[in-house]
Amino acid sequence: QVQLVESGGGLVQPGGSLRLSCVASVRFFVINVMGWYRQAPGKERELVADITRGGSTNYADSVKERFTISRDNAKNTVYLQMNSLKSEDTAVYYCRITHLPGGEVWGQGTLVTVSS
Repeated sequence: QVQLVESGGGLVQPGGSLRLSCVASVRFFVINVMGWYRQAPGKERELVADITRGGSTNYADSVKERFTISRDNAKNTVYLQMNSLKSEDTAVYYCRITHLPGGEVWGQGTLVTVSS
């Protein structure tokens, strides 16, 4: 059984920063890839960034140079540091993990609103 608990969303002004966290409660599985997705109103869910167990990262072009993903394997936690936030970053952000031997789990989502 795997459960994800996200935190860190909220309201921030344009140009501001937020840090999202996602803790995975895992039993009997090994976490493989950890990532963040987002879904804005009226749009499809999209990948923001993900990171492998070995630390290789992948970012959407729209967040490169502004967002940083990291993980702590000992704590089964993935972070998303978001800087220079823009109004177009407003969305519900979802944590997603894949685990071995095979499967995925999604978090419940945390709302990020960028507005003055």
